[in-house]
Amino acid sequence: MPRDFHKEQPNNPLHGVTLEMVVRRLEQHYGWKELARLVRLNCFANNPSVKSSLQFLRRTPWAREKVEALYMETKFEESD
Repeated sequence: MPRDFHKEQPNNPLHGVTLEMVVRRLEQHYGWKELARLVRLNCFANNPSVKSSLQFLRRTPWAREKVEALYMETKFEESD
């Protein structure tokens, strides 16, 4: 692991945000049904759960990119 691995990453909007945090926040904001409509993934449409979604997204980089892009585009309110 590089020595400066833990340094701040000001140009990375997802620095310090885990994939689990992304999935939970999107699910709370949109709900599974709307999330499945916005990002067409079976892990959101068929018997969705945070655990199964994380398993799929961790091994499928293109799907993870879509979910992270939605997260960055979403305007969350303070109460979300």
